[in-house]
Amino acid sequence: MRTTARFPALAATSPHYESFYIKATSPEGGRALWLRHTIHQRPGHEATASLWLTYFDADADGPRAGKVTVPAGELSFPPGAYIRIGEAVLEPGAARGALADESLPASWDLRFTDAAEPLHHLPYERMYTAKLPRTKLLSPHPSARFDGELRLGDEAIEVAGWRGMVGHNWGAEHAERWVWLHAAGLNGNEGDYFDVAAGRIRIGPFTTPWVANGMIVLDGEAHRLGGLGHVYGTVVEARPGECEFTFPGKGVNVRGRVQAPLKDFVAWVYADPKGPEHNTINCSIADIELKVERPGRRHGRVAMAGAAAYELGMRESDHGVPLQPYPDG
Repeated sequence: MRTTARFPALAATSPHYESFYIKATSPEGGRALWLRHTIHQRPGHEATASLWLTYFDADADGPRAGKVTVPAGELSFPPGAYIRIGEAVLEPGAARGALADESLPASWDLRFTDAAEPLHHLPYERMYTAKLPRTKLLSPHPSARFDGELRLGDEAIEVAGWRGMVGHNWGAEHAERWVWLHAAGLNGNEGDYFDVAAGRIRIGPFTTPWVANGMIVLDGEAHRLGGLGHVYGTVVEARPGECEFTFPGKGVNVRGRVQAPLKDFVAWVYADPKGPEHNTINCSIADIELKVERPGRRHGRVAMAGAAAYELGMRESDHGVPLQPYPDG
């Protein structure tokens, strides 16, 4: 078990959200699955659990998406599993389940392997138990390979050697604004990946600068990026459809750009347990370009088409992506 759910240890009065999620992209790019298992607890209310599924296809008019929400009685944490919602189970090495949504009936039976070590985005373990930051993030499987089958209605989609990850986040509230970027199999290299989250946090009337945390593994060499010591030099220019960024680290600097047509994004409502709401747009088939600068060494370069995840969380609702018709919480 590379991580465990935090929800079972909480009091019923504690505001909490938690998510276990899968991002898997076809080897040739242009097709991807984004699957989330979430918990949402408002203070003093019974928790709810949801399954969210998005299938991206660059050749289609846009993503197909569906969501179901069930009461806490259908949420459990079986021994040896990360989470179970209804009959849908996510456990180390496997994910299986079904989505009984009229707009997108779906089922999945996936197996995955990952030789990479878990990625704890926050640099110190004590930050995972402290009050701040209010959002905690880690990738128990940051560079996974998926095999199996996904069914959307009557359509069967073979999942063979799809690259991606399994993530886990939780907290009492979302960041004021955030970006998440991920790509696996950089330049076709098994085990190489890029996984960075950056956020701006609201503290009273103030909003912090961008703080990034993550990792790039290039040619088998791991470099931690961001952290509080590298706020100076961190640059994030995020907008719907495109993000340009610079993430410094110890002995490394990563510059890059991720982009995709707005038609290939899905938009969801993410609610804080105590309110209010964010709009979150995600494309898991974005193009990415990276330039990895290391003093005294030749720059590393990455270019991948239709294989990266770009997520932008924001207060605005005028982002140009149709919002899915599902409430959160």
